[in-house]
Amino acid sequence: MINTVTEINNSEGSQDPQASITFADFGLDPLVLKAVSEQGYNTPTPIQAQAIPYVLAGRDLMGAAQTGTGKTAAFVLPIIQKLLPSASSSASPARHPIRALVLTPTRELAVQVSENAANYSRHTDLRSTVVFGGVDMQPQVSLLRGGIEILIATPGRLLDHIGSKTANLSQVEILVLDEADRMLDMGFLPDLQRIINLIPAKRQTLLFSATFSSEIKKLAQSYLINPVTVEVARQNAAADTVSQVVHFVSSGDKQSAIVKILDSRARLGLTRQCIIFTNSRLGCARLARALERDGIKAGAIHGDKSQGERTLTLDAFKSGAIEVLVATDVAARGLDIPAMPCVINHELPYSAEDFIHRIGRTGRAGSTGDAIALVDDSEKRLLDDIEKLMKRKLPVMPLPEVKPGQTSDPFFYMPYQSNSPSKLDSGPSGQDGVKKAGIISAKPTVGALLGGSKKK
Repeated sequence: MINTVTEINNSEGSQDPQASITFADFGLDPLVLKAVSEQGYNTPTPIQAQAIPYVLAGRDLMGAAQTGTGKTAAFVLPIIQKLLPSASSSASPARHPIRALVLTPTRELAVQVSENAANYSRHTDLRSTVVFGGVDMQPQVSLLRGGIEILIATPGRLLDHIGSKTANLSQVEILVLDEADRMLDMGFLPDLQRIINLIPAKRQTLLFSATFSSEIKKLAQSYLINPVTVEVARQNAAADTVSQVVHFVSSGDKQSAIVKILDSRARLGLTRQCIIFTNSRLGCARLARALERDGIKAGAIHGDKSQGERTLTLDAFKSGAIEVLVATDVAARGLDIPAMPCVINHELPYSAEDFIHRIGRTGRAGSTGDAIALVDDSEKRLLDDIEKLMKRKLPVMPLPEVKPGQTSDPFFYMPYQSNSPSKLDSGPSGQDGVKKAGIISAKPTVGALLGGSKKK
Protein backbone atom coordinates (compact mmCIF):
# COMPACT_ATOMS: atom_id res chain seq x y z
CA MET A 1 0.00 0.00 0.00
CA ILE A 2 1.02 3.57 -0.61
CA ASN A 3 2.31 5.10 2.58
CA THR A 4 3.07 8.76 1.95
CA VAL A 5 2.57 10.38 5.34
CA THR A 6 1.75 14.03 5.88
CA GLU A 7 2.50 15.21 9.41
CA ILE A 8 0.49 17.90 11.20
CA ASN A 9 2.19 18.60 14.50
CA ASN A 10 0.85 21.00 17.09
CA SER A 11 3.98 21.09 19.21
CA GLU A 12 4.87 23.74 21.74
CA GLY A 13 5.25 27.21 20.36
CA SER A 14 2.89 26.70 17.41
CA GLN A 15 -0.39 28.54 17.02
CA ASP A 16 -3.30 27.05 18.92
CA PRO A 17 -5.53 25.49 16.22
CA GLN A 18 -8.60 25.70 18.41
CA ALA A 19 -8.24 29.36 19.30
CA SER A 20 -11.15 30.45 17.08
CA ILE A 21 -12.72 27.15 15.96
CA THR A 22 -16.09 25.84 17.08
CA PHE A 23 -17.79 22.56 16.22
CA ALA A 24 -20.11 24.48 13.89
CA ASP A 25 -17.09 25.35 11.71
CA PHE A 26 -16.74 21.70 10.67
CA GLY A 27 -20.03 21.79 8.78
CA LEU A 28 -21.63 19.20 11.04
CA ASP A 29 -25.34 18.56 10.70
CA PRO A 30 -27.54 20.60 13.08
CA LEU A 31 -28.73 17.35 14.70
CA VAL A 32 -25.13 16.45 15.55
CA LEU A 33 -24.34 19.97 16.75
CA LYS A 34 -27.41 19.86 18.98
CA ALA A 35 -26.15 16.65 20.61
CA VAL A 36 -22.67 18.13 21.08
CA SER A 37 -24.13 21.23 22.68
CA GLU A 38 -26.27 19.12 25.01
CA GLN A 39 -23.09 17.46 26.25
CA GLY A 40 -21.80 20.92 27.17
CA TYR A 41 -19.14 21.30 24.48
CA ASN A 42 -18.63 24.18 22.07
CA THR A 43 -14.89 24.35 21.45
CA PRO A 44 -13.00 21.35 20.03
CA THR A 45 -9.82 20.10 21.64
CA PRO A 46 -6.62 20.20 19.52
CA ILE A 47 -6.93 16.57 18.37
CA GLN A 48 -10.56 17.20 17.39
CA ALA A 49 -9.76 20.48 15.64
CA GLN A 50 -7.06 18.89 13.51
CA ALA A 51 -8.42 15.38 12.92
CA ILE A 52 -12.11 15.98 12.20
CA PRO A 53 -11.61 17.86 8.89
CA TYR A 54 -9.38 15.08 7.53
CA VAL A 55 -11.81 12.35 8.58
CA LEU A 56 -14.69 14.25 6.97
CA ALA A 57 -12.60 14.54 3.80
CA GLY A 58 -12.25 10.75 3.66
CA ARG A 59 -8.53 10.58 4.45
CA ASP A 60 -6.91 7.67 6.25
CA LEU A 61 -5.45 9.04 9.45
CA MET A 62 -3.00 8.26 12.24
CA GLY A 63 -3.91 10.28 15.31
CA ALA A 64 -1.59 10.68 18.29
CA ALA A 65 -2.67 12.47 21.45
CA GLN A 66 -2.36 11.93 25.17
CA THR A 67 -5.25 10.22 26.89
CA GLY A 68 -8.01 12.52 28.05
CA THR A 69 -7.64 14.93 25.12
CA GLY A 70 -10.87 14.02 23.33
CA LYS A 71 -9.68 11.37 20.87
CA THR A 72 -13.01 9.54 20.93
CA ALA A 73 -15.06 12.50 19.70
CA ALA A 74 -12.35 13.16 17.10
CA PHE A 75 -13.51 10.08 15.20
CA VAL A 76 -17.07 9.52 16.47
CA LEU A 77 -18.38 12.92 15.34
CA PRO A 78 -17.14 12.74 11.73
CA ILE A 79 -18.26 9.10 11.47
CA ILE A 80 -21.80 10.08 12.44
CA GLN A 81 -21.71 12.98 9.98
CA LYS A 82 -20.50 10.75 7.13
CA LEU A 83 -23.11 8.07 7.79
CA LEU A 84 -26.08 10.44 8.03
CA PRO A 85 -27.00 10.08 4.32
CA SER A 86 -27.46 6.34 4.97
CA ALA A 87 -29.56 6.82 8.13
CA SER A 88 -32.99 5.21 7.96
CA SER A 89 -36.05 5.19 10.18
CA SER A 90 -37.04 1.80 8.78
CA ALA A 91 -37.42 -1.03 11.27
CA SER A 92 -35.95 -3.49 8.75
CA PRO A 93 -32.50 -4.79 9.80
CA ALA A 94 -31.50 -4.78 6.13
CA ARG A 95 -31.64 -0.96 6.19
CA HIS A 96 -29.15 -0.86 9.07
CA PRO A 97 -25.99 -2.74 8.02
CA ILE A 98 -22.72 -2.26 9.91
CA ARG A 99 -21.07 0.69 8.16
CA ALA A 100 -18.52 1.75 10.79
CA LEU A 101 -16.47 -0.58 13.00
CA VAL A 102 -14.47 0.65 16.00
CA LEU A 103 -12.07 -1.89 17.54
CA THR A 104 -10.75 -1.31 21.07
CA PRO A 105 -8.43 -3.39 23.29
CA THR A 106 -10.51 -3.36 26.49
CA ARG A 107 -14.11 -3.60 27.61
CA GLU A 108 -13.90 -0.31 29.48
CA LEU A 109 -12.71 1.61 26.44
CA ALA A 110 -15.37 -0.06 24.26
CA VAL A 111 -18.09 1.09 26.67
CA GLN A 112 -16.68 4.63 26.72
CA VAL A 113 -16.68 4.86 22.91
CA SER A 114 -20.18 3.38 22.79
CA GLU A 115 -21.50 6.00 25.22
CA ASN A 116 -20.02 8.75 23.07
CA ALA A 117 -21.53 7.29 19.90
CA ALA A 118 -24.95 7.01 21.55
CA ASN A 119 -24.82 10.55 22.94
CA TYR A 120 -23.74 12.20 19.69
CA SER A 121 -26.13 10.28 17.43
CA ARG A 122 -29.16 10.55 19.74
CA HIS A 123 -31.09 12.89 17.42
CA THR A 124 -30.43 10.85 14.28
CA ASP A 125 -31.75 7.53 12.97
CA LEU A 126 -28.30 5.94 13.21
CA ARG A 127 -28.00 2.96 15.53
CA SER A 128 -24.93 1.90 17.49
CA THR A 129 -24.06 -0.83 19.96
CA VAL A 130 -21.09 -2.38 21.74
CA VAL A 131 -19.99 -6.01 22.05
CA PHE A 132 -17.30 -7.32 24.40
CA GLY A 133 -16.42 -10.52 26.21
CA GLY A 134 -17.09 -11.59 29.76
CA VAL A 135 -20.88 -11.24 29.46
CA ASP A 136 -23.72 -13.24 27.91
CA MET A 137 -23.73 -13.02 24.11
CA GLN A 138 -27.50 -13.31 23.64
CA PRO A 139 -28.44 -9.67 24.34
CA GLN A 140 -25.68 -8.63 21.94
CA VAL A 141 -26.99 -11.07 19.32
CA SER A 142 -30.47 -9.55 19.56
CA LEU A 143 -29.11 -6.03 19.02
CA LEU A 144 -26.94 -7.08 16.08
CA ARG A 145 -29.77 -8.93 14.39
CA GLY A 146 -31.96 -5.85 14.75
CA GLY A 147 -29.48 -3.89 12.64
CA ILE A 148 -26.91 -1.24 13.63
CA GLU A 149 -24.70 1.13 11.64
CA ILE A 150 -21.92 1.75 14.19
CA LEU A 151 -20.39 -1.23 15.98
CA ILE A 152 -17.87 -0.86 18.78
CA ALA A 153 -16.16 -4.13 19.71
CA THR A 154 -13.26 -5.88 21.32
CA PRO A 155 -11.57 -8.23 18.80
CA GLY A 156 -12.20 -11.55 20.56
CA ARG A 157 -15.93 -11.06 21.08
CA LEU A 158 -16.38 -9.71 17.54
CA LEU A 159 -14.83 -12.91 16.17
CA ASP A 160 -17.30 -14.87 18.30
CA HIS A 161 -20.18 -13.04 16.64
CA ILE A 162 -18.65 -13.47 13.20
CA GLY A 163 -18.35 -17.20 13.86
CA SER A 164 -22.01 -17.27 14.90
CA LYS A 165 -22.93 -15.30 11.77
CA THR A 166 -24.53 -12.50 13.80
CA ALA A 167 -22.06 -9.85 12.58
CA ASN A 168 -21.52 -9.16 8.88
CA LEU A 169 -18.68 -6.78 8.00
CA SER A 170 -19.14 -6.80 4.20
CA GLN A 171 -20.55 -3.26 4.12
CA VAL A 172 -18.11 -1.57 6.51
CA GLU A 173 -17.02 1.78 5.11
CA ILE A 174 -14.99 3.12 8.05
CA LEU A 175 -12.62 1.15 10.32
CA VAL A 176 -11.18 2.63 13.52
CA LEU A 177 -8.34 1.03 15.48
CA ASP A 178 -8.48 2.79 18.85
CA GLU A 179 -5.53 2.48 21.25
CA ALA A 180 -3.80 0.44 18.57
CA ASP A 181 -0.56 0.23 20.54
CA ARG A 182 -2.37 -1.45 23.41
CA MET A 183 -4.00 -3.92 21.04
CA LEU A 184 -0.56 -4.96 19.85
CA ASP A 185 0.70 -5.21 23.44
CA MET A 186 -2.20 -7.53 24.27
CA GLY A 187 -1.47 -9.83 21.34
CA PHE A 188 -4.47 -8.92 19.19
CA LEU A 189 -2.57 -8.72 15.89
CA PRO A 190 -3.75 -12.16 14.58
CA ASP A 191 -7.36 -11.29 15.52
CA LEU A 192 -7.03 -7.90 13.83
CA GLN A 193 -5.78 -9.55 10.66
CA ARG A 194 -8.70 -12.00 10.60
CA ILE A 195 -11.22 -9.18 11.11
CA ILE A 196 -9.68 -6.82 8.56
CA ASN A 197 -9.66 -9.58 5.95
CA LEU A 198 -13.47 -9.58 6.18
CA ILE A 199 -13.78 -5.82 5.59
CA PRO A 200 -13.89 -4.33 2.07
CA ALA A 201 -10.47 -3.14 0.92
CA LYS A 202 -12.07 0.09 -0.27
CA ARG A 203 -12.64 1.74 3.09
CA GLN A 204 -11.43 4.59 5.26
CA THR A 205 -9.12 3.52 8.09
CA LEU A 206 -8.37 5.58 11.20
CA LEU A 207 -5.69 4.58 13.69
CA PHE A 208 -5.48 6.29 17.07
CA SER A 209 -2.73 5.70 19.59
CA ALA A 210 -1.12 7.46 22.53
CA THR A 211 2.32 6.55 21.17
CA PHE A 212 3.70 5.78 17.72
CA SER A 213 6.14 2.92 18.17
CA SER A 214 7.89 1.24 15.25
CA GLU A 215 5.34 -1.58 15.50
CA ILE A 216 2.46 0.87 15.15
CA LYS A 217 4.09 2.44 12.10
CA LYS A 218 4.40 -1.03 10.54
CA LEU A 219 0.73 -1.64 11.28
CA ALA A 220 -0.15 1.63 9.56
CA GLN A 221 1.87 0.66 6.51
CA SER A 222 -0.19 -2.54 6.24
CA TYR A 223 -3.66 -1.15 6.77
CA LEU A 224 -3.66 2.58 5.90
CA ILE A 225 -3.37 4.23 2.48
CA ASN A 226 -1.61 7.58 2.18
CA PRO A 227 -2.48 8.54 5.78
CA VAL A 228 -2.21 11.96 7.29
CA THR A 229 -0.54 11.93 10.71
CA VAL A 230 -1.89 14.28 13.36
CA GLU A 231 0.10 14.74 16.56
CA VAL A 232 -1.12 17.33 19.01
CA ALA A 233 1.29 16.75 21.88
CA ARG A 234 4.91 15.88 22.36
CA GLN A 235 5.30 12.16 21.89
CA ASN A 236 5.72 10.15 25.08
CA ALA A 237 4.94 13.14 27.30
CA ALA A 238 2.46 13.44 30.12
CA ALA A 239 -0.25 16.05 29.91
CA ASP A 240 0.77 19.47 31.23
CA THR A 241 -2.17 19.34 33.64
CA VAL A 242 -0.50 16.55 35.65
CA SER A 243 1.78 17.39 38.60
CA GLN A 244 4.23 14.55 39.16
CA VAL A 245 6.25 13.52 42.19
CA VAL A 246 8.38 10.49 43.10
CA HIS A 247 8.72 9.11 46.63
CA PHE A 248 11.52 6.61 47.29
CA VAL A 249 9.98 3.98 49.57
CA SER A 250 11.04 0.44 50.45
CA SER A 251 8.79 -2.28 49.11
CA GLY A 252 7.54 -3.26 52.57
CA ASP A 253 6.59 0.33 53.42
CA LYS A 254 4.55 1.13 50.32
CA GLN A 255 1.18 0.28 51.83
CA SER A 256 1.72 2.55 54.83
CA ALA A 257 3.07 5.22 52.46
CA ILE A 258 -0.23 5.17 50.55
CA VAL A 259 -2.17 5.64 53.79
CA LYS A 260 0.11 8.54 54.73
CA ILE A 261 -0.33 10.16 51.30
CA LEU A 262 -4.12 9.87 51.40
CA ASP A 263 -4.27 11.24 54.95
CA SER A 264 -2.05 14.14 53.89
CA ARG A 265 -4.34 14.93 50.96
CA ALA A 266 -7.38 14.86 53.23
CA ARG A 267 -5.76 17.28 55.68
CA LEU A 268 -5.03 19.63 52.77
CA GLY A 269 -8.71 19.64 51.86
CA LEU A 270 -8.24 17.36 48.84
CA THR A 271 -10.31 14.26 48.17
CA ARG A 272 -8.80 10.86 49.00
CA GLN A 273 -10.22 9.38 45.81
CA CYS A 274 -7.53 8.04 43.52
CA ILE A 275 -6.53 5.15 41.29
CA ILE A 276 -3.65 3.01 42.54
CA PHE A 277 -1.85 0.90 39.94
CA THR A 278 -0.20 -2.44 40.61
CA ASN A 279 1.48 -4.88 38.23
CA SER A 280 -0.23 -8.16 39.15
CA ARG A 281 -3.80 -9.33 39.69
CA LEU A 282 -2.88 -10.98 42.97
CA GLY A 283 -1.07 -7.90 44.24
CA CYS A 284 -4.03 -5.76 43.21
CA ALA A 285 -6.50 -7.81 45.27
CA ARG A 286 -4.14 -8.00 48.27
CA LEU A 287 -3.53 -4.25 48.33
CA ALA A 288 -7.25 -3.45 48.15
CA ARG A 289 -7.93 -5.77 51.12
CA ALA A 290 -5.02 -4.29 53.09
CA LEU A 291 -6.25 -0.74 52.53
CA GLU A 292 -9.73 -1.80 53.69
CA ARG A 293 -8.14 -3.02 56.94
CA ASP A 294 -6.52 0.42 57.27
CA GLY A 295 -9.95 2.05 57.16
CA ILE A 296 -9.84 3.15 53.52
CA LYS A 297 -12.81 2.24 51.33
CA ALA A 298 -11.13 0.40 48.46
CA GLY A 299 -12.11 -1.78 45.53
CA ALA A 300 -10.08 -3.82 43.04
CA ILE A 301 -10.41 -4.06 39.26
CA HIS A 302 -8.32 -6.58 37.30
CA GLY A 303 -8.49 -9.25 34.62
CA ASP A 304 -9.80 -12.01 36.90
CA LYS A 305 -12.92 -9.96 37.69
CA SER A 306 -16.02 -10.55 35.60
CA GLN A 307 -17.38 -7.67 33.56
CA GLY A 308 -20.29 -7.37 36.00
CA GLU A 309 -17.94 -7.14 38.98
CA ARG A 310 -15.77 -4.57 37.23
CA THR A 311 -18.77 -2.44 36.31
CA LEU A 312 -20.16 -2.50 39.86
CA THR A 313 -16.77 -1.55 41.32
CA LEU A 314 -16.27 1.25 38.82
CA ASP A 315 -19.77 2.62 39.46
CA ALA A 316 -19.14 2.56 43.22
CA PHE A 317 -15.88 4.45 42.66
CA LYS A 318 -17.52 7.11 40.49
CA SER A 319 -20.32 7.59 43.03
CA GLY A 320 -17.87 7.93 45.94
CA ALA A 321 -19.03 4.76 47.68
CA ILE A 322 -15.38 3.66 47.54
CA GLU A 323 -12.48 6.10 47.76
CA VAL A 324 -9.67 4.12 46.18
CA LEU A 325 -9.68 2.01 43.02
CA VAL A 326 -6.77 -0.45 42.95
CA ALA A 327 -6.19 -1.59 39.39
CA THR A 328 -3.88 -3.43 37.07
CA ASP A 329 -3.18 -2.04 33.60
CA VAL A 330 -6.59 -3.30 32.48
CA ALA A 331 -7.79 0.09 33.75
CA ALA A 332 -4.89 2.18 32.45
CA ARG A 333 -6.90 3.01 29.34
CA GLY A 334 -10.59 3.36 28.74
CA LEU A 335 -11.54 4.82 32.13
CA ASP A 336 -13.00 8.18 31.24
CA ILE A 337 -13.15 10.19 34.47
CA PRO A 338 -12.11 13.74 33.52
CA ALA A 339 -11.96 15.03 37.11
CA MET A 340 -9.87 12.18 38.53
CA PRO A 341 -7.72 14.02 41.10
CA CYS A 342 -4.90 11.57 41.73
CA VAL A 343 -3.08 8.49 40.43
CA ILE A 344 -0.59 6.54 42.54
CA ASN A 345 1.82 4.00 41.09
CA HIS A 346 2.22 1.43 43.87
CA GLU A 347 4.63 -0.31 41.50
CA LEU A 348 6.24 1.08 38.37
CA PRO A 349 5.14 -0.71 35.19
CA TYR A 350 7.67 -2.82 33.31
CA SER A 351 7.01 -0.77 30.17
CA ALA A 352 7.82 2.93 30.33
CA GLU A 353 5.01 3.68 27.87
CA ASP A 354 2.50 2.10 30.26
CA PHE A 355 3.54 4.70 32.84
CA ILE A 356 2.35 7.44 30.46
CA HIS A 357 -1.01 5.72 30.08
CA ARG A 358 -1.42 5.19 33.82
CA ILE A 359 -0.83 8.79 34.78
CA GLY A 360 -3.04 9.80 31.87
CA ARG A 361 -6.01 8.80 34.03
CA THR A 362 -5.57 12.10 35.88
CA GLY A 363 -5.37 15.61 34.48
CA ARG A 364 -7.97 14.68 31.84
CA ALA A 365 -10.04 17.09 29.74
CA GLY A 366 -8.17 20.07 31.17
CA SER A 367 -8.67 19.22 34.87
CA THR A 368 -5.59 19.23 37.08
CA GLY A 369 -4.29 16.14 38.81
CA ASP A 370 -1.44 14.59 40.79
CA ALA A 371 0.59 11.58 39.69
CA ILE A 372 2.54 10.00 42.54
CA ALA A 373 5.07 7.19 42.09
CA LEU A 374 6.33 4.99 44.93
CA VAL A 375 9.74 3.65 43.92
CA ASP A 376 11.93 1.13 45.72
CA ASP A 377 15.57 0.31 44.99
CA SER A 378 14.68 -2.52 42.60
CA GLU A 379 12.66 -0.10 40.43
CA LYS A 380 15.30 2.56 39.85
CA ARG A 381 16.10 1.09 36.44
CA LEU A 382 12.43 1.31 35.50
CA LEU A 383 12.37 4.93 36.68
CA ASP A 384 15.43 5.66 34.50
CA ASP A 385 13.59 4.19 31.50
CA ILE A 386 10.53 6.34 32.21
CA GLU A 387 12.59 9.52 32.53
CA LYS A 388 14.46 8.67 29.34
CA LEU A 389 11.18 8.20 27.49
CA MET A 390 9.73 11.44 28.88
CA LYS A 391 13.00 13.29 28.35
CA ARG A 392 12.85 14.81 31.81
CA LYS A 393 13.73 14.09 35.41
CA LEU A 394 10.78 13.60 37.71
CA PRO A 395 10.84 15.60 40.96
CA VAL A 396 11.78 13.51 44.02
CA MET A 397 10.37 14.47 47.40
CA PRO A 398 10.15 12.90 50.85
CA LEU A 399 6.86 11.46 51.99
CA PRO A 400 4.59 13.97 53.75
CA GLU A 401 4.79 13.80 57.52
CA VAL A 402 1.25 14.12 58.85
CA LYS A 403 0.73 15.13 62.46
CA PRO A 404 -2.53 16.19 64.16
CA GLY A 405 -3.27 19.88 63.62
CA GLN A 406 -0.20 20.40 61.46
CA THR A 407 -2.06 21.97 58.53
CA SER A 408 -1.84 25.37 60.21
CA ASP A 409 1.95 25.29 60.10
CA PRO A 410 3.08 27.79 57.38
CA PHE A 411 5.95 25.46 56.53
CA PHE A 412 3.80 22.32 56.30
CA TYR A 413 5.07 20.11 53.49
CA MET A 414 2.56 20.31 50.62
CA PRO A 415 3.64 18.18 47.66
CA TYR A 416 0.13 17.75 46.25
CA GLN A 417 -0.98 21.05 44.77
CA SER A 418 -3.83 19.81 42.58
CA ASN A 419 -7.00 21.87 42.38
CA SER A 420 -8.99 18.85 41.20
CA PRO A 421 -12.61 18.82 42.37
CA SER A 422 -13.61 16.13 44.80
CA LYS A 423 -16.67 15.03 42.86
CA LEU A 424 -15.89 12.67 40.01
CA ASP A 425 -17.44 13.26 36.59
CA SER A 426 -17.75 10.39 34.15
CA GLY A 427 -18.68 12.57 31.17
CA PRO A 428 -16.85 12.41 27.82
CA SER A 429 -13.59 14.14 27.04
CA GLY A 430 -13.35 17.48 25.34
CA GLN A 431 -14.59 20.09 27.82
CA ASP A 432 -13.74 23.72 27.26
CA GLY A 433 -13.36 26.56 29.73
CA VAL A 434 -11.34 24.50 32.19
CA LYS A 435 -8.48 25.65 34.42
CA LYS A 436 -4.82 25.02 33.73
CA ALA A 437 -2.79 23.09 36.26
CA GLY A 438 -0.36 24.44 38.79
CA ILE A 439 2.74 22.35 38.12
CA ILE A 440 5.09 21.76 41.03
CA SER A 441 7.87 24.31 40.80
CA ALA A 442 11.39 23.00 40.51
CA LYS A 443 12.67 26.11 42.35
CA PRO A 444 12.55 25.60 46.14
CA THR A 445 11.07 28.23 48.43
CA VAL A 446 12.53 29.10 51.82
CA GLY A 447 10.08 26.72 53.40
CA ALA A 448 11.18 23.94 51.06
CA LEU A 449 14.70 24.23 52.46
CA LEU A 450 13.24 23.51 55.87
CA GLY A 451 11.33 20.49 54.62
CA GLY A 452 8.25 22.06 53.04
CA SER A 453 6.88 24.74 50.74
CA LYS A 454 5.67 27.98 52.27
CA LYS A 455 1.98 28.78 51.95
CA LYS A 456 1.12 31.73 49.73
